[in-house]
Amino acid sequence: MIDRRLLRNFNYPLILLVFITCLIGLAMIYSASHHLQDIHGFYARQLIWMGISLAGIAFILSINYQTILRHSYGLHFIVVLLLLAVVLFGPVVRGAQRWIFIGPLSFAPAEFAKITVVLSLAYYLGGAEEVKMLKKILTSLLIVFIPFVLIFIQPDLGTALTLLPTLFVMLYLTGIKKRHLLAIALFGILIVAPFVYHFFLEEYQRVRIQVLLNPGLDPLGASFSLNQSRIAIGSGGILGRGWLGGSQTQLHFLPAQYTDFIFSVVGEEWGFAGAVGLLLLYIGIFKSGVRIACEAKDRASSFLAAGLTTMLASHVLINIGMTLGIVPVVGLPLPFLSYGGSSLLMAMLSIGLLLNIHMRRFII
Repeated sequence: MIDRRLLRNFNYPLILLVFITCLIGLAMIYSASHHLQDIHGFYARQLIWMGISLAGIAFILSINYQTILRHSYGLHFIVVLLLLAVVLFGPVVRGAQRWIFIGPLSFAPAEFAKITVVLSLAYYLGGAEEVKMLKKILTSLLIVFIPFVLIFIQPDLGTALTLLPTLFVMLYLTGIKKRHLLAIALFGILIVAPFVYHFFLEEYQRVRIQVLLNPGLDPLGASFSLNQSRIAIGSGGILGRGWLGGSQTQLHFLPAQYTDFIFSVVGEEWGFAGAVGLLLLYIGIFKSGVRIACEAKDRASSFLAAGLTTMLASHVLINIGMTLGIVPVVGLPLPFLSYGGSSLLMAMLSIGLLLNIHMRRFII
């Protein structure tokens, strides 16, 4: 049970912002899928996952985050084993191996790798003040590299990419000089990225990058999703077409409209005003995360809060950038909004850890 004294430090504004965003997500999932399913459709399953996720937050709050940090390597090792099991034994669903099925239930270990990477980096970097900088960098790269590769070959480029901003932000917080981080980034962009593009990306992934540079390429094929997303967002105007009133959504022109492209549904049905309102909710969540990181009582918890906030923020930036055609289409859900049990549980557990750090910041 949670110590009642800790409730005095509970961050009610943060959980309220998250709850409102989740309710908006339910409304958008219903709008995007009600004509496809009966009463037991996507929105109903998402509601069940919301209940499971809230229970997950309560469970996280009942454990001191420092205890969780001490077990971060073990948790990370378990998730890496699950990722390996997915690659070796996971069924191929829509051309990818991303899920583990247990009876009627399924989950994506890659979602939980995002959290264990942050936990492991926070535990290592938070206690590594006396470690030489080169060792810090190499060990941190190793923590990220193994799950990155296992996620990349599923293939799930979007999820793999979200690990990189988190790594860079947490390394920066340790005091690594900007020029060293810039050198690492330039090496990755100029040397590693072209090599990966030519030898490791699937053909459809290379085409998606080409579509980013030339949206008119293959309008009925590779660029169809991006073009439909832009049409949906643009047709919403200032105030939108109204809930259940978006033609791109209701006529099912918009692909993956209740998962990867749910922001396009928001733009079409609620317009510019609704999209900005949603962004303000996300900004409020991330500002709370930054404040928690700044007020944390030790280095490890500060790094943990900063890493979790960066990870969630990178999801939002990549997903919205994808729907607007600023970044390639990579198949990444929008936290708290997109349909998906694993992604929702991951995001809510991250919020649970942030609340945990905030609650215990004055407790010795």
